[in-house]
Amino acid sequence: MVMMLCLQTVVVLQAQDLHFSQFFNSPLTTNPANTGFIPDADYRIGANYRNQWSSVMTVPYKTISIFGDAQVFRNKLENGWLGLGLLVLNDKAGSGSLTSTKIYGSVAYHQMLGLSSLVSAGFNIGWANKRIDQTKLKYPDQFDGKFFDSNLPTSVVLTNNNVSYLDVQAGMNYAYFPHENIYINAGYSIQHVNRPKETFFADKTNNGRIPFRHTAFLNAILKVNDRVIVNPNAYFSTQALATELVFGINGNYNLSEFGEKQLLAGVYYRLGDAIVPMLGFEIKNIQFAFSYDVTLSSLSKFNGYRGASEISIIKKGFYPDNVDRQSICPKF
Repeated sequence: MVMMLCLQTVVVLQAQDLHFSQFFNSPLTTNPANTGFIPDADYRIGANYRNQWSSVMTVPYKTISIFGDAQVFRNKLENGWLGLGLLVLNDKAGSGSLTSTKIYGSVAYHQMLGLSSLVSAGFNIGWANKRIDQTKLKYPDQFDGKFFDSNLPTSVVLTNNNVSYLDVQAGMNYAYFPHENIYINAGYSIQHVNRPKETFFADKTNNGRIPFRHTAFLNAILKVNDRVIVNPNAYFSTQALATELVFGINGNYNLSEFGEKQLLAGVYYRLGDAIVPMLGFEIKNIQFAFSYDVTLSSLSKFNGYRGASEISIIKKGFYPDNVDRQSICPKF
């Protein structure tokens, strides 16, 4: 099963891109217009780690992201500012050590519309590399009836086991905050705008070009009282024949007078696939969150409901001369 999965990864290369269940804690992978879109801070840095399918694969999928973004020119542009960001992604999948490394720089512009609305547009440009260790792969024509024998000849020929290309994404966001206890925003983005080619085979056709990935999200932050803030949200993504819909709610419970300590808890559902409980805490603008994908699909018969574990860490802050800036979203 593991070897067939690896072969499918190599040959098709049209599966959905990297993703995180905690999409709300991975803003730059969700939409480049999120760059500098920080309603309660001037800058943030963060990291995400995902370990998937360790119960059914000899070598599980491991995805890591590191990101940082900041608001600039906030006092020089009338009712607006720029966001600058950097995102680094690394993913290793399966027995063939299929490894992806991606580095993106992003820019976004944010413009206030009156006192209660904000519109944003952004893009990123990055370098992407994908490589595989062909010596670790086995193919259907190497099956001798009982085992896969890597010493048997194969008709599968990879002309290149290391490919690199330029990748471009673009997106837009809108936020509405009528008063201090309500904040709503939504966004839409397109990834692989330039349709880069990614293939390990000798390819003289258009096959191997990465399909567009369309992503949309809807988010709300609602302050219930001085102790509780709830955050319902949803995420939808589609690429080629793959779709993903995740929706749910998380909340913050204030454990201190001014919100220096908070408890986080939530639950999400990935349609047709998994339920994702989440637990975390925040101390002095540093947030830690852990989630686990509990498989509910037919795969649960093989993995015993064990899907993926995920950890996120985010640090937010203000510039030294801007500590009194008012937040545009509910806050303790």
